[in-house]
Amino acid sequence: MPSAPGSEPPRRVRVVDSHTEGEPTRVVIDGGPELGPGSLAARRERLRTDHDRFRRALVTEPRGTDGMVGALLCPPDDPTHATGIVFFNNVGYLGMCGHGTIGVVTTLAHLGRLAPGRATVGTPVGAVATELNADGSVSFWNVPSYRHRTGIRLDVPGYGPVTGDVAWGGNWFFLLEGAPVPLRVSSARELTDYCRAVRSALVRDGVTGADRAPIDHVELSGPPERSENDARNFVLCPGDAYDRSPCGTGTSAKMACLVADRRLAPGARWRQEGILGGVFEGSAEALPVGIRPRITGSAFVTGESTLVFDPRDPLREGVGGT
Repeated sequence: MPSAPGSEPPRRVRVVDSHTEGEPTRVVIDGGPELGPGSLAARRERLRTDHDRFRRALVTEPRGTDGMVGALLCPPDDPTHATGIVFFNNVGYLGMCGHGTIGVVTTLAHLGRLAPGRATVGTPVGAVATELNADGSVSFWNVPSYRHRTGIRLDVPGYGPVTGDVAWGGNWFFLLEGAPVPLRVSSARELTDYCRAVRSALVRDGVTGADRAPIDHVELSGPPERSENDARNFVLCPGDAYDRSPCGTGTSAKMACLVADRRLAPGARWRQEGILGGVFEGSAEALPVGIRPRITGSAFVTGESTLVFDPRDPLREGVGGT
C-alpha cells in the first residue's frame, strides 16, 4: 500500500464479493501483493510481516466490515491444485476458513475459472478437496479435525463455572453446550460478551490448543430452530466478530467432538444451523486420530468491483483492527 500521499496514481485492486449463508468473503483476483515462493504457510507469514496494511485496507472500514473475511488467491504450492488461498480478517490471519472456501469456489465458478466437479485448493494448514455440485452448492473435505482436550472447567467472571472441549477444525475452538441467552441475532451483543469472557478465562488459566496455540474461536451450541436440523451455533471469531454462517471450521470441530463422544456415527449426516438460520450439512469420515469432515453449503456472488487506493486519502489503509 502507498505509505504517504504523493503524486503517484491510485492503486487498484480487483475483488469479487460473496456471502456464504450470510457470512461475507472478499476474494482478491488482481492487484494483491506478490508473496514470492514457498509454502502457503510461509507466504501467509510474508503477508503478515510485509503487507499487513493490505489486509487492513481490504476488510476494515471504510471498504469492509468487521465480519468480512478476505481471501488472497496465490499460485498453489502443488501444481495439481486449482489455487492457493491465504485467508484473513479484521485483526489477522486464519489457517483455514470453511465459509471462505465455499465463497472462493463459487467465485472461481462465477469467473469461469472452475467447472462443476472436484478440485483441490491449498491453504496454510493443508490441502482441501472441494466439489462444485450441479445445484451450485459447494462441498469441501476439510483438513483432519480432532478433539484435543475434553471436560475443561472454567470459572467465568459474571457467569460462573462452565465446562467445554478444545478442538481443532482448521482453527482452534473452545466449544460449549448452551448459552446464557437464546442463540438468536437479537442476542448477538450478549452472546459476544459471554464468549469474550470465556476467551479471557481461557487465557487466564493457560488453556491452549496443541503446541500452546492460542484458542481464538469460541463456539456455543444449542437446539435448532427447525426440526430438520440437528443444532444451532454461535461462533465468536478473532477480532470479536461473530460468524453469520454456521462456520465450516467450527462445524468440523463440533463433529470431531460428537464422534469422539459417540454421539455422531461416521458417515451420518449432521445439519448445523448458524445464527442467521443458514445450514451447513456435514458428515465425518473416521481417521486413526479424529475425523475428515465433509461440509456442504452455498454461497452467492454479491458484487465485482475495483477498489481504489488514492494516495491522498488518509484512510486508504483502513481503520480499526490491528
